[in-house]
Amino acid sequence: MNFGVVLQTDPPARAVIELAQLSESLGFDYVWTFDSPVLWQEPFVIYSQILATTKSVMVGPMVTNPLSRNWAVTASLFATLNEMYGNRTVCGIGRGDSAVRVLGGVPASLATLGRAMDAIKNLAEGRPAQVGAASVTIPWVRNGRLEVMMAAYGPRALELAGQHADGIILQIGDPFIIAWAVGIARAAAAAAGRDPAALKVCVAAPACVGADLRAQRDQLRWFGGMVGNHVADIVERYGANGGTVPEALTSYVAGRKGYDYSHHGKPGNPTTEFVPDEVVDRFCVLGPLPAHLKRMRELATLGVDQFAIYLMHDRKEETLQAYANELLPVFAAGHK
Repeated sequence: MNFGVVLQTDPPARAVIELAQLSESLGFDYVWTFDSPVLWQEPFVIYSQILATTKSVMVGPMVTNPLSRNWAVTASLFATLNEMYGNRTVCGIGRGDSAVRVLGGVPASLATLGRAMDAIKNLAEGRPAQVGAASVTIPWVRNGRLEVMMAAYGPRALELAGQHADGIILQIGDPFIIAWAVGIARAAAAAAGRDPAALKVCVAAPACVGADLRAQRDQLRWFGGMVGNHVADIVERYGANGGTVPEALTSYVAGRKGYDYSHHGKPGNPTTEFVPDEVVDRFCVLGPLPAHLKRMRELATLGVDQFAIYLMHDRKEETLQAYANELLPVFAAGHK
């Protein structure tokens, strides 16, 4: 299992670049960022600077969507960075949350997302793709490679990921829900004639190392609210207790009254008070280092390939250093 970090592209951009550099120097393999054009700075501009000042770390959005940019534009952005820096980008993509809703839109349909994933990957790797009414190829791509990782929660989305994506992004740290989700995605991959074992699994959740659980929960409660945006969509489609989706994922949103995107992904979001402590504990990774090691071992046994740390809390550097000193060496050595 390898490790990544997830950053917000808040100004100044230089601080984001420096945190990416620090992450690589500590042994992290991936640097992801949010992608929402109103709430944060444009990530692809910042990716160019991260890639220019690092050597091997992989860089990409967690997550982009099929609606904010034309698919050919998205593919060309990835292909250009790969040509400049040697196939070091990864495309995390989903239906769209803040990037779409802040502008008054609604998330893309799964059918649109499936077509977008195919088109972006094909174009970025030099193959023809259908974009709107046109069949096009980016002629200057040579030896391009782009992994497309799809973020998903609901059963139909997980099936789509298994059928079309190179991997799934599960933005939740609960081993029970991860096992359920991976099972659906890999079964769909097998049914589509793909190798289910080849489907990569990236788990992304806040991790904060420390002894003050109360303070950590307050810092990380925002994550349950962010996940709740997607869970509310799932409940609307499947119902809260229909048996299709685990109640462990859906039940807590009954107290959700709304969501303030001006505080999206930030500690202290006032519209996440409905998230109980037990959900924070299950969805995130907190407490002293032994608790983190225990959770990482659980994830590894579930076939998770990467754990990406959301670093939206007040112990960024301390958590990165603790993982670098104590956790990364264990998993680099192949221990379980």
